[in-house]
Amino acid sequence: MDFNDTPEEAVYRTQVKAWLEANAPKRYEGGDVEEGGAEGSLGMAAARAWQAKKAAAGYAQITWPKDWGGAGGTPIQQVIFNQEEANYPVPGNPFQIGLGMCVPTVATFADQATKDRFVGPALRGEEIWCQLFSEPSGGSDVAAARTKAVRADDSSGDWIISGQKVWTTGAQFSDFGIVVTRTNPDAPKHKGLTMFWVDMHDPGIEVKPIHQMSGGSGFNEVFFTDVRVKDSQRVGAVDDGWRVSLVTLMNERLAVGGPSGTGWAQFLETARSVPGLDGAPAIQDRALREKLADWYVATEGLKHTRNRTMTALSRGQTPGPESSIGKVVTALQMQDLANTAVEMLDQYGIINDPELAPLHAAFQGSLMFAPGLRIAGGTDEILKNIIAERVLGLPGDIRVDKDVAFKDLPTGR
Repeated sequence: MDFNDTPEEAVYRTQVKAWLEANAPKRYEGGDVEEGGAEGSLGMAAARAWQAKKAAAGYAQITWPKDWGGAGGTPIQQVIFNQEEANYPVPGNPFQIGLGMCVPTVATFADQATKDRFVGPALRGEEIWCQLFSEPSGGSDVAAARTKAVRADDSSGDWIISGQKVWTTGAQFSDFGIVVTRTNPDAPKHKGLTMFWVDMHDPGIEVKPIHQMSGGSGFNEVFFTDVRVKDSQRVGAVDDGWRVSLVTLMNERLAVGGPSGTGWAQFLETARSVPGLDGAPAIQDRALREKLADWYVATEGLKHTRNRTMTALSRGQTPGPESSIGKVVTALQMQDLANTAVEMLDQYGIINDPELAPLHAAFQGSLMFAPGLRIAGGTDEILKNIIAERVLGLPGDIRVDKDVAFKDLPTGR
């Protein structure tokens, strides 16, 4: 691994630092974009303004080609910008799913007119996208989708979509979305899917936010009732939706897998000031110190795994499936660390008020967010399969349903 910027990367980093110092906010004044009312509107307005400013300067999507409105830059340049941007209190990013997953998928398979229509507005933060994959009966199996799309019984060539999606992030403020549907129940489940893009303001689409224990409503249920879409809204070939979905899922792994939440350093800071069972600082507890050491070692391992990825990007190479390791370890560690911190705080651990709790209730927020992170962007089980099969070279799972028509699969009834 190479821990240092190349001369070209160092120049780019200096350029990015100068631009951010001149343009990035010095304090965060927006609200939470997931919440309703004035607070959510304030956060959304701040997010849109910052996205537009980045787009105008060529920093919105650095790796996108210039004919898409990007900078035509390298992945390592995007990494550098993200690193430097993290030093500023910038607004939340409700555009991540659209720019990181949905729009690149549509642009990869769509015609030029469709690209011209969607890429620019998404890049500037004028339109927001969501990804409609998961379903109540499908669990982690995207190919188990039961939301169906059938041809309209006229000569228009249109499609009628009916069904339900769940855990759709940001659907309540999205303008468009990509949806995986079942178009051929006579084919095996991976071979009878088709993807479409849809207008989330269609009267046949109903979005119901899911109230989470954190108090937010980032996830949603989405119901499709006879939603009519044109064949031009199809993304990829009919019954080839699984291949199209893989493009989205590959992008999702990169967009979701980064570090987040409170870490070992924040825990150490708190443990030094919180009294333990015998009245001494909690950090004196040997079991607690062992956990802290484990978290530190895991964090360092993740850091160097990311450094290895960055080295590959810097050399123009494509990182391998080992990037899935980061999300598995990060999500589990966040949950363990936050749970231990709340227990360490004893009766004060139940206080979720940022004005009263240590570190502005960061541990409590992480504890309530971590379970969702273990699902979003691929469950622990899915990612462990990827690591086992594609990194370690172990035999793949036996799939007894591989050649069975979807309509003939048992449903539990």
